[in-house]
Amino acid sequence: MSSLQEQLLKAGLTTKDKANKAKSAKRKQAKINRKHKIESVDESKAAAQQAIADQAEKARQLNQQKNAKAEERAIVAQIKQLIETNGQSRGKPAINFNFSHNGQIKSFEVSNEVHRYLTNGRLAIVNFDSEYSLVPPAVAEKIGQRSQDYLVLINDVKEEVDEDDPYAEYQIPDDLMW
Repeated sequence: MSSLQEQLLKAGLTTKDKANKAKSAKRKQAKINRKHKIESVDESKAAAQQAIADQAEKARQLNQQKNAKAEERAIVAQIKQLIETNGQSRGKPAINFNFSHNGQIKSFEVSNEVHRYLTNGRLAIVNFDSEYSLVPPAVAEKIGQRSQDYLVLINDVKEEVDEDDPYAEYQIPDDLMW
């Protein structure tokens, strides 16, 4: 293979004079640099290294975005699986249960038993794909750990009091030992 200079001469893009002047100018600059102990910076080499560094940074950021999206998809799949495997039925519709979601009042029909479970905190409401589902509070907490966006209603657990219990109004002391 011939040098670039020879190829340019054969193509007629330069003359022998211009090639010799360029060669002598390069030799003179190198001599001056050696004499004054100046390190010459190869601009094209520095630009190439900078381009490689920029490309590596761009690839790293792209990988980070891909990983974040994959992680988000995995979380959504986990939430969907939790809802599908632990979803409870609403029972035979008897009562409208009203709740607030995103500043709007929503309602759906549930059985009396499910209504009691919802108000006592034994069931929770979650929203997935614009569909409301009933799940146990433990499952709702697992969903909340992954993303709070899917939780709609979790009431505090309340003890159900038997209305016929004659001792219901008496408190049990904390220091009572059996």
